[in-house]
Amino acid sequence: MRTESPSRPATPRAVRPRSARLRRPLAVLAALVLSAPVALAHPGEHGPALLLALMAALAAVVALLPWPTGRVTLGAAAAAVAGASLLLDLLYRGPYRLPAFWLPFEWLALLGVLFRVVRRLPDRWAGPVGGLVGSAAVVVPLRFALRTPQGGAAGPVIGVLLSLLPVLGVAGAALYLRVLDARRERAVERARREQRLDVARGLHDFVAHEVTGIVLEAQAGQLPGQEPEETAALLRRLEQAGLRALDSMDEMVGALRDPQGGGPDGRGERAEPAGHAAGATTRRLGLADLPELVDRFGGTGGGLRATVDLAPGAAELLPAETQATAYAVVLEALTNIRRHAPQATEVAVRAVLVGDGGVLVTVTDNGGPARKPRLVRRPGSGGTGLAGLAARTAAHGGSLTAGPVEPAGWRVGCTLPGA
Repeated sequence: MRTESPSRPATPRAVRPRSARLRRPLAVLAALVLSAPVALAHPGEHGPALLLALMAALAAVVALLPWPTGRVTLGAAAAAVAGASLLLDLLYRGPYRLPAFWLPFEWLALLGVLFRVVRRLPDRWAGPVGGLVGSAAVVVPLRFALRTPQGGAAGPVIGVLLSLLPVLGVAGAALYLRVLDARRERAVERARREQRLDVARGLHDFVAHEVTGIVLEAQAGQLPGQEPEETAALLRRLEQAGLRALDSMDEMVGALRDPQGGGPDGRGERAEPAGHAAGATTRRLGLADLPELVDRFGGTGGGLRATVDLAPGAAELLPAETQATAYAVVLEALTNIRRHAPQATEVAVRAVLVGDGGVLVTVTDNGGPARKPRLVRRPGSGGTGLAGLAARTAAHGGSLTAGPVEPAGWRVGCTLPGA
């Protein structure tokens, strides 16, 4: 089954908006209505009348038709009709009375063309083509005013001024809507970029954490002398970690399919444990979920002892989104211990009250200096790693630090202000 690229969505003719489908018959009807009065012209005036009628009909067709039509674009059609109107102003030699009938229709059609040109054409063409169409609309009254007997100079000047004000108003309104469209497009692009970053954060924060645990469990299972009970427990932990990773992947895929839904936002929001039904509610993981996270981390065996100490009332001091950031910091720190300090035997997670209702969350291990720097990501590199979390922490008015501690180990600290 063929799928269309999201960057260039196709609009099949069968599903075009109703207004677009009505443009062609309206354009044909306008051309016929404007051409019909030619038959009522006096003998000998049919030629000039036909020329004026065709000019007004052409302007109306360009104003109404959906563009592009075949290989003809809106810019080319607008430039052609504006040039033809200006040329007719210079070359018209018929009776001065005839332009008075078709001139209002042509002028209104040129205003419609101007509106579409200023709003829809690309930046490089909107100015030149819009200026040409606007000039044609401004001077079209001269076709009548300059040929009026004993009209003097006041008539043409007044006609141009009266035409100029609506032209400026139409151009200004189109430009204003063009700016709104540009802002909307930028907002949509920012939303798409944020969604991509959210998925990247979710992959890094949850899936990578679980996969790292699975790898370590698999490595531990290869050690000789495993008892059947230990092997069974290892397989259960592998199953649970795999289900949690799949659960996170399902939620992220759901967020991509339904951008309006509440998918993972990279701030600790994820679904309930594996096996949840489709459409289950999601919640933000916070400080109250740290004991479960630390227990799973310490359950990998290998002599690792992981503890958690939460100060009473610490969770109540922080908003849900701030708690989710603290959870993500702890999750990243534990993942880095698995990757860069597998020799660690003790890990302590603490949340203590500091300052004016703030909370300090720390993750300390005794794994010694890391073989690789644990701050492996630059700020702005996609929102992953401790450096990306530092930016998110700062967005909440907090700070994040990481570095070695004596006598041997590493410490990650995250200070967050209360609500």
